[in-house]
Amino acid sequence: MLGLPKLDRIDINILGQLQQNSRLSNVDLAQAVGLSPSPCLARVKRLEKAGYITSYTARLNLGKLVDHITVFTEVTLKDHRREDFVKFESEIRRYDALKECHLVSGGYDYLLKFVTRNVARYHELMEHILERNVGVEKYFSYIVIKTVIDRDNVLLKYLMTDEQAG
Repeated sequence: MLGLPKLDRIDINILGQLQQNSRLSNVDLAQAVGLSPSPCLARVKRLEKAGYITSYTARLNLGKLVDHITVFTEVTLKDHRREDFVKFESEIRRYDALKECHLVSGGYDYLLKFVTRNVARYHELMEHILERNVGVEKYFSYIVIKTVIDRDNVLLKYLMTDEQAG
């Protein structure tokens, strides 16, 4: 975190408010954090410039728009040299159906999250990945039957306190 501005409680409060509702007007945000609009906007701009705020997006209800499935995929690479990981990560970025990619510890190397129209589309996607020869030794797929919880993120106030969950 070299070169990043130090955050105070007002900055943290701004981030928390925006995390819960990024559509807040600057006036409403300023009121919520106890500032006047001009200094509040200056802080938001500073937080954006420093990379604390990376984007503002709309969350779509895909189920109302199109039939789709979510698939979690465990991937194990053939070799484990640095260049093998770099190659895989570079190539896997090209797939629009890929929602998440995590390098993990444990029994496999990566956990991927895909969203595709159906199982046939997912199968075609995996066949294409394998044909690209990106170093995949094996993969296991888990099709989501029902999503119980799907949060955009964990609230900042939970991560920054020592309070127990619940």
